[in-house]
Amino acid sequence: MSFFNDHEHIKEPIHLIEETFQRLEELIQIADCVFSGDTQMESLTNLEHPDDEIDQKCGIGDGILMKLAKNENLQRNSVDTSSTNQVSAGGGGFTKKMSLMGLTTLFENYAKTGASVLDLQGKLMAEVEWLPLSLVKLSNLTEIDLSKNEIMALPSNIGELKSLKKFDINSNQLINLPGSIGEVTSLTDLDLHGNRLKSLPPSFEKLVNLVNLDLSSNLFDKLPDLIGNLTSLEKLNLKTNELEELPCAIGSCKSLIVLKVDFNRLKSLPLTMGNLENLQSLTLRYNRVKNLPETMCNLQRLEELNLSFNEVESIPDDLCSMMRLKKLNIGNNFVDLTSLPSSIGNFAMLEELDISYDQIRVLPDSFRFLSKLKIFLADGTPLEIPREITKLGAQAVVQYMAELVDNRKLLPNRIMKGRRGLWSCILSCFCLEEILQVERK
Repeated sequence: MSFFNDHEHIKEPIHLIEETFQRLEELIQIADCVFSGDTQMESLTNLEHPDDEIDQKCGIGDGILMKLAKNENLQRNSVDTSSTNQVSAGGGGFTKKMSLMGLTTLFENYAKTGASVLDLQGKLMAEVEWLPLSLVKLSNLTEIDLSKNEIMALPSNIGELKSLKKFDINSNQLINLPGSIGEVTSLTDLDLHGNRLKSLPPSFEKLVNLVNLDLSSNLFDKLPDLIGNLTSLEKLNLKTNELEELPCAIGSCKSLIVLKVDFNRLKSLPLTMGNLENLQSLTLRYNRVKNLPETMCNLQRLEELNLSFNEVESIPDDLCSMMRLKKLNIGNNFVDLTSLPSSIGNFAMLEELDISYDQIRVLPDSFRFLSKLKIFLADGTPLEIPREITKLGAQAVVQYMAELVDNRKLLPNRIMKGRRGLWSCILSCFCLEEILQVERK
C-alpha cells in the first residue's frame, strides 16, 4: 500500500517537520541564554517566526512556544548555585514549580558542572509525570531527591548513573521501576515509600550494596525472594502494604538491624527469622500473627519487639532468652493473650513492658526479677494487682510481686507450725483422758 503517489506529496510534510524542529532548537537556545543570565528578551523577537501554515498543521503555535520560553525564565535565582556540587531548584526565594521543558534545560545546562547533588523535592509541576532521559547526563550525581512530586515513571536509562548512592523518590506515583535500576550498584540508600508499587524488577537483586531500603506505603502483597540477595541491608521498612507473608529468603539478610512490617496482613513469621542474628528492632503492629516461631530465640541482639494489635495467643518461654531485650509491646491482643511466659524474669535488661487490653490476670513469679523495668502499661486488663500499686509505677509492681512471692513461701512454714501445735494439743487431750480413766478406777 502506498501513502504518497509522488515525491511532491512527501516533500511538504518533511519540510514542515524540519521547520518545526528548527524552531524548537531556537527556543532551546533562548532558554539557554536566559539561564546564563541574559535576560534581554528582545532576542526572542529577532528569531524568524514559522509560517502560520506550520502553526495550523503541526499544532505548535509560535505564540504558545514563545510564552513557554518566557514563562520558564530560567534565571540564576531559580536554581540554587550556592554550592558548585549541588543543583537545587527553589533557591533565591524562587517558588514557581518547574515544567518538563524547564527540567530538560536544567539537566542540559548542568551536565558539565560536575554537580553531585540534585534536589527537586516538591519542585515539579503536577503535569511532570516522567523524567527526561537527559537526567543521566548528570553523570557525577551521588544524591538525588525527587520526593513529593507526581512522577509516574523513571527514565529507562537510569542505570547509567553509576555514581548514585542516595536516591529519594518517596511520595510520588510510581507504578513500577525500570529494569535498569539494578545497574545502579553503588546505591546504598533507596527511599520508595508512598508510591503505588506492587513488585520489584528481577534486576533489583543486583543492588547488593543497599543499606537502607524503604518500601512502606505501597501496594505489595508479596515480597519477592530476591530480597535475600540484599545481604548488606541494615534497615528494611515494609510498613503499610498488603503483605500476607514474608519470604523465607529474608533470613539471608543477616545484616538487618531494623525490620518494620507494621500494618500488613501477616498471619505468621518464617522459621528463617531466627537467622537474623544482628536484628535489634522488630515491629509487627497491626497484623494477624497468632504464634511466634521458636527460632526467634536466636535473636540475641534484639532490643525492641512490638507485637501489639495482633492475635498472639502465647509468648514462648524460649523467647525469654533474648537477654538484650529492652522494649516489649504485646498489648492489644485482646482475648487471645491470657498469660505471660513463666520465665519473663529472664529479660534482665527489660525497661518497657506493655500488656494493655490483654486478658492477663496473674503475673508470673519471675516478674519480680525485672529490676530495670521503668514503664509497665496494663490498662484495660483484669490484672489481679491493686490499682494503687500499678499507679506507683513499674518498680512498685516488681516490689509487690517480690513481697507476694516471699509471703507465699512463708505460708507453708506457718501452716506447718500451726499443724504441729494442733497435734500437740490433740495428744495432750488423749493423755489427759487416759489419766482421768485411771483415777476413776
